[in-house]
Amino acid sequence: MIKLFVVIKMTYLDYSATTPVNEEVLDSFVKATRTYVGNPNSLHKLGVSANKLINDATKQISDILNVKPNEIIYTSGASEANNLAIKGICLRNNKRKHIITTELEHSSVIGPCSYLQRLGYEVDFVKLDENGIVDLNDLKNLIKEDTILVSIASVNSEVGVLEPINEIGKLIKEVNKNTYFHSDITQSVGKIKVNLDYVDLASFSAQKFYGLKGVGCLIKKENIILEPLIHGGKSTTVYRSGTPALGLIVSTAKALRLAYLDFDKKYDYVCFLNKYLKEELSKINKVHINSNSYCVPHIVNISIKNIKPETMQHALEQEEIYVSTQTACSSNNPVSKAVLAVTKNKNYASSSIRISLSYLTTKEEIDMFIKVLNNKIKELS
Repeated sequence: MIKLFVVIKMTYLDYSATTPVNEEVLDSFVKATRTYVGNPNSLHKLGVSANKLINDATKQISDILNVKPNEIIYTSGASEANNLAIKGICLRNNKRKHIITTELEHSSVIGPCSYLQRLGYEVDFVKLDENGIVDLNDLKNLIKEDTILVSIASVNSEVGVLEPINEIGKLIKEVNKNTYFHSDITQSVGKIKVNLDYVDLASFSAQKFYGLKGVGCLIKKENIILEPLIHGGKSTTVYRSGTPALGLIVSTAKALRLAYLDFDKKYDYVCFLNKYLKEELSKINKVHINSNSYCVPHIVNISIKNIKPETMQHALEQEEIYVSTQTACSSNNPVSKAVLAVTKNKNYASSSIRISLSYLTTKEEIDMFIKVLNNKIKELS
C-alpha cells in the first residue's frame, strides 16, 4: 500500500510567538543526545566529554553575544529567565524594595513584579513618549536610593518598539550605581544586533531564533549574585539546579550561530517585507497600523475597526493564515496593554493583531495575506 501525505500550504506570520526549528539545529540536538550519553556532572570520562561539549557550546554563545562564558545561565526559556532575574536579584537584596518597569513588558516580567508587590515591594511604571519609547527624564526621577531593579525589554513583543537599552543602562548607573538593569532581549536576539555592555541581566529563548523549545538563557554579569529559584542539585551554575540539558544547550549554540549567519542580508530582506506590507495595509480603509518607525521590522501590529481580533484570527486561520492576537502568553486579555500604552487608544488596543515576519517569509505570502484580509474584512463588516 502506498501512503500519500497531503501537504497543506500555509502562510505563517507568527514568528514572534515561535519559529520553525532549523533542520541543522535539530540535527545537532539529535547527534549530541545520541552520542553523549553521560551526565555532564559525572566525573567519569563520559561525563567529562559531555561537560566539555557544553563548555564549547557556552563559549560559542558567549563569543556571539560578547559576554563571558561564566555569565551564561541555562533555563527552560525566557519566562523562567525573567523570573530568575527579577526574583533572584530582589530576594537576594531584600532591604531595597523598589522596582521600575514599563507597561510594555511581557507577562513573565509583570508577573514576578506583581508577586514581589505582594511581598511588600513597590513597583513604578515609567512613562512612555508618543512613540512608546521610555521617557528618560521620568526614569531618572523615578530612581531612588532603594531602587533595586529596572526591567525594560529591548523590543516589545506585540508592537515591536525598540528601546534604547544602552542609554537606559548608562542613565541608571549615573543616578544610582547600585540599581541593577534587566532587559528581556527575547525579541532581539538573532533578529537585530544586540549590545549588552550596559545591561546587568538579559533573558532570551532559543525558540525565537529557529532553535528548540524548552531552552533559554539568562545572562548575568559575573559580579552579580542571585537568589536561586531552585535549590539543591548541580548544574552548570549554582543559580539554576538540575542536570544540564546537553542536547538543548548544543542546539542553542547552533541556532545562534546560524541566526547571525548572513545577518545583514536577512535583516535587509525583512525590512523590504515590512515596507511592502505596510504599504499594502495602508490601502485598506479599516486598518490602522500601530507599529511606528521606532519599531523593529519583524513586527507589524495593526487594528481593524469594529472587528474583534479573535474573530479575524480564526477567519484567517480558515484560509491557513496564522497571526497572533497580542502575545501567545497573554492573549486572554481583551485589551492589549502594549498597544494601549503606545497608541493611547482603547479601540485600537481592543482590536489589535500582530503580524510577525521572518527572512523565511515570501512576498507571495504577504500578497496572499493582504488579499484574504481584504476579503475577510468585507465578510465580517
